Amino acid sequence: MAFTRVRALIFVGVLFIAAVFVVLTAINKDTQTQPKAEGCQPGQVRVNTTVLDEEEVILNVYNGTSRVGLAEQIAGELANRGFNIGKVGTAPAAEGVAYSKPGYVTFGPHAFAAAWLVKAYFLVGEMEQTFVPERTGPEVDLVLGSDFQQLSTSTEVNQRIAALGAPGETKNLPTGTCAA
Repeated sequence: MAFTRVRALIFVGVLFIAAVFVVLTAINKDTQTQPKAEGCQPGQVRVNTTVLDEEEVILNVYNGTSRVGLAEQIAGELANRGFNIGKVGTAPAAEGVAYSKPGYVTFGPHAFAAAWLVKAYFLVGEMEQTFVPERTGPEVDLVLGSDFQQLSTSTEVNQRIAALGAPGETKNLPTGTCAA
């Protein structure tokens, strides 16, 4: 009987040591405990992918149409939705530029996530985006084009945010950039 107890204790001891080994191996190989690998390649521009609330976005609103007061009206609606409105006025005239789409957004690396949020206020395919790597600052420029009808409803904005995915996802990043 004593011999059987000794064998049982040895067996339990071996199981305990094996369990400790498995747990330590799992902890050591767990990628969540390791620092995130840097994903930027040489020459890539880092963009801010931190999701913002509307009040953290500085939005300049410009009218690219012949409709009088459109920028002021939409800037007011966006301010009511929480955006921090910067400049409001007529779109900068560029020779040969026709603002025919509903919206045009221009932003730099610091304002990437802010532009992502602004994009949610337009339906799929309504927004043309221009990423300017040399642009500094957190501001986003929004030019309203002649096809602009209205901003998305709150429900549509929430659905669009879900459909867009996170700003840092590879599909959302401009060419030549990486998530900071």
